[in-house]
Amino acid sequence: MSSSATSPTRRRFLRTAARGAAGAMLPITPLMTAGAARTKDPLFRISLAEWSLHRRIFQNDKDWNEAPLDNLDFAKTARELGIDAVEYVNQCFAEKARDKAYLKEMKTRAEGEGVKSLIIMIDREGQIGDPDEAKRAETVENHVKWLEAAAYLGCHSIRVNAGSKGTYEEQLKLAADGLHRLSEKGDKFGLNVIVENHGGLSSNGKWLAAVMKKVAHPRCGTLPDFGNFILDRKTGEKYDPYQGVRELMPFAKAVSAKSWDWDTGKGKFVTSDTRPGREVDINYKRMLRIVLDAGYHGYIGVEYEGQKHKEMDGIAKTKAVMEAVREELSAAA
Repeated sequence: MSSSATSPTRRRFLRTAARGAAGAMLPITPLMTAGAARTKDPLFRISLAEWSLHRRIFQNDKDWNEAPLDNLDFAKTARELGIDAVEYVNQCFAEKARDKAYLKEMKTRAEGEGVKSLIIMIDREGQIGDPDEAKRAETVENHVKWLEAAAYLGCHSIRVNAGSKGTYEEQLKLAADGLHRLSEKGDKFGLNVIVENHGGLSSNGKWLAAVMKKVAHPRCGTLPDFGNFILDRKTGEKYDPYQGVRELMPFAKAVSAKSWDWDTGKGKFVTSDTRPGREVDINYKRMLRIVLDAGYHGYIGVEYEGQKHKEMDGIAKTKAVMEAVREELSAAA
């Protein structure tokens, strides 16, 4: 990775980041939302993360007695929920990355449902910031097959993890190196490489934002997740989620609306009896304001992980609250 502060790639990245950071400092204004209204575009669109259905796909929770779900039926299921865009998880078709017939069937079914393929979320392919040079290079190469699959399916990005080992600064340097290498490969496919706050130092918004600045590649960005801000699962130490999302939004190329359990009574931001409820840990209105204040109006993925509701119900509740907040913010403009 070049360390030159004046390279064309770095200059282009810094200009993009600066525009995003400037937008993140501004409140929503009637002019901004009026512009969206004039073009009949919603403030944001809603997609579905496949992990929301992982219990049915992997059949790892028998308590609900829900019918198994095949990855090939994911797009159809999203459409049944009134959602027209999906975010795949590579674990759901782990051995099929280079199976052209299988990928063709995925693509055909999604297109048949009128569903867009946005992202493949990649796990279990090694640490992108591994301290061992050879293992770090191997991890980068392990992701190439998923770049190929994502490009074939028509996605705009793959989501990766910024795992590493060492001190704060060592991990920052190592993760940035691996991400820059992978972003260079992603560029050849016309794809972004986006990083989710997903445990360890990646759940520290300040650290991950610093990684983005060090990578300094226009193809590299973030996927802020509303809920993945646990720094230490043993102690329960948690990074402030609102601060974290605010820090990651200047680099965001996608957003994940995590949810666990829903309180269907009147919550602290529920303003009418018609509201479907509030997430017990996340103030969605506050989070979505942060996202919009950053100038982001793209897809936001529903990612339900709770145990209180069946997966389809949890997804529907999350979607309903997102729509209700969107409607309120649009009306207030």
